[in-house]
Amino acid sequence: MIRFEKVFFSFGEKKVINGLSFEAHFYEKIAILGGSGEGKTTLLKLILGLLRPDRGRIIIDGKDIGGLKESELVEVRKKFSIVFQEGALFDSMTVRDNVAFCLREFTQFDEDEIERRVRDLLRRVGIEEAIDLMPEELSGGMQRRVAIARSLAACEPKMILYDEPTTGLDPLTADTICTLINELSAGEPPHRRGLIIVTHKVTDATKVAERFMYLKNGKIVFDGDIQALKQTDNEELRRFINEIL
Repeated sequence: MIRFEKVFFSFGEKKVINGLSFEAHFYEKIAILGGSGEGKTTLLKLILGLLRPDRGRIIIDGKDIGGLKESELVEVRKKFSIVFQEGALFDSMTVRDNVAFCLREFTQFDEDEIERRVRDLLRRVGIEEAIDLMPEELSGGMQRRVAIARSLAACEPKMILYDEPTTGLDPLTADTICTLINELSAGEPPHRRGLIIVTHKVTDATKVAERFMYLKNGKIVFDGDIQALKQTDNEELRRFINEIL
């Protein structure tokens, strides 16, 4: 379980997370909605321990991660995989080497086993034929698929975190990515791998999530399912989700 207890975080004088509290099970499918600069990506980084809260507690699987050393955070991070916005692939590496990077860094597999696993991951996301290409040779959608494959390479996470995975993609490609996200979190709770998707694209959020949170001024001002989302009386939120009303 993930639990935030009155978490505060600022970049200098700018308060980004302002007393935020919530709980989430690893098997949940959650969308974090909100405008630019409302702390959505910061929230993901706090879950991973990439940022430390100024105040409050972040508890992952019963462990308060706020005071953990970097070496101790490795075990926490293995519970998650993250797909960063725009894919964040290594420009100087082929698709093969991008996906193999974590396997070479964090496992003892020989090169034959790494090759087998890389091909299996690329097959799962539907782009094994791109294994020898460079990132610059890939479309935006293919880059996101490679990023997803790389995020799964080193471990089988309990939950996948997605940071704006469909931003900049055309509607058909975005729909393909949403389908893949659902496939990777298929099944029924509590036996499935959950997800948290950070996005401002409400229609894409509704394709993959079952629980929706809306961030405003560093706080969660809405937390509910799709029916509650569509029936909200929060006027600002209604304007934000206008495309699905």
